[in-house]
Amino acid sequence: MDASSNFAHSLPTSPESLYRLLEDLKIEFRIFKHPPFFTVDEAKKHRKSMQGFHTKNLFLRDKKKKNYLVVAHEDRVINLDLLPERIKSSRLSFGSKERLFRELGVFPGAVTPLSVVNNKKKNVSIYLDAEMRDKETIFCHPLVNDRTISLTYQSLLHYFDYLKLSFNSVDLSF
Repeated sequence: MDASSNFAHSLPTSPESLYRLLEDLKIEFRIFKHPPFFTVDEAKKHRKSMQGFHTKNLFLRDKKKKNYLVVAHEDRVINLDLLPERIKSSRLSFGSKERLFRELGVFPGAVTPLSVVNNKKKNVSIYLDAEMRDKETIFCHPLVNDRTISLTYQSLLHYFDYLKLSFNSVDLSF
């Protein structure tokens, strides 16, 4: 299954439901439609006027099966050997697509900080790249990978607060 809007009907939360929630929270956002993409390089080809902090999102787990969502700048090189020390975890690996869907309700290619709306068990630890704090506009997928949404960093924090989720800011420069 791909991660585009063609399969949004199989998600626990649709992009449209997400938009309604953001509107209810008085969060301003813009939606950009584009072809589905799975890599940062593909995304960069469809930017045009989208200036700001573009995220890449890693769904990870440690050997104790604890889940992590690491939200970083798209160009950030993440060293999985050094990251455990920064986030105080054991050895990390990528979570399976089944675990990703079970915990965040999205398919590979559409991982986003907004997908935590589906983490009802609140068992995913969220780590935000410390560099995000200074950025006005953040770009991420709205649960599918053929759209990108822009919002402010403060709006993202308001979203987490509404969902009663905590997050950690972490220096991801290695």
